[in-house]
Amino acid sequence: MTAEQKTTLARFLDITGDFLKDGHARNREAYVFADDEMPPPNAKAQTQTAAENTFSSLPLAYQVDEFEASEPAAETQTLTQAPLEEKTLQEIAADIAACRACALAATRTHAVPGEGAPKPLVLVIGEGPGADEDASGRPFVGRAGQLLDKMLASIGLSREENCYIANVVKCRPPGNRDPKPEETAACFPFLQQQIKTLRPRVILCAGRVAAQNLLKTGKGINALRLTFAEFNNQEEGEDGKVIPVLCTFHPSALLRDESLKRPAWEDLKLLRAHIDSASGGGE
Repeated sequence: MTAEQKTTLARFLDITGDFLKDGHARNREAYVFADDEMPPPNAKAQTQTAAENTFSSLPLAYQVDEFEASEPAAETQTLTQAPLEEKTLQEIAADIAACRACALAATRTHAVPGEGAPKPLVLVIGEGPGADEDASGRPFVGRAGQLLDKMLASIGLSREENCYIANVVKCRPPGNRDPKPEETAACFPFLQQQIKTLRPRVILCAGRVAAQNLLKTGKGINALRLTFAEFNNQEEGEDGKVIPVLCTFHPSALLRDESLKRPAWEDLKLLRAHIDSASGGGE
């Protein structure tokens, strides 16, 4: 086995282990391997064929091309953006635009970092960009986004003044499917960085995918509504370490089923009451 093959295999095992543990890629020192002693010609050909078959059968997100394999340090920089490193929103957006940590980067038109007030009362988190968002590079700008703006306005909130809008994954999943576990795992450090920088008073999860990924739960949206959960952005300072989280339906669900608008309104009233209570009636 060559040193390059050993390095590729070791890095795959590291990524798999990190994903199974908590979904966060970790920084590691570069591996240093030596080539095995040269086997007989036939044995070498068989070994190479087996290795090629093994890696070609892996999910696309775990495959490494020749350029990445020859420069392990560059890949480490992409995959190990420190989840809680202090960065500006502009720096985080630049990291997201440069990210190639999962297969979604290959099919996107634009990455969609997020937008809104830099010190928001509320951080709204959706699941991922749709077609309109992918085309524009802005979050929640299609029909669901227009409805979200109306929902926020109904309780005195807006992305221009006191909200920030983001998603769990920053690139559009093809066909607007749910993001895969390896895709959310690759993007989650960016969301953690945004939460650290924004320091919102409360987080509103719009939909099941956002709620399950942020809270690390398998519960459905109906089981998560109408009560505040807590998100602990690990290693955050004592001031505002635990952030309350409220979950509601994704606006696209309301467009599909108008009967959900009434319970969604109850969620919004609960959010407004919490903000008023926490701020003594003012913002």
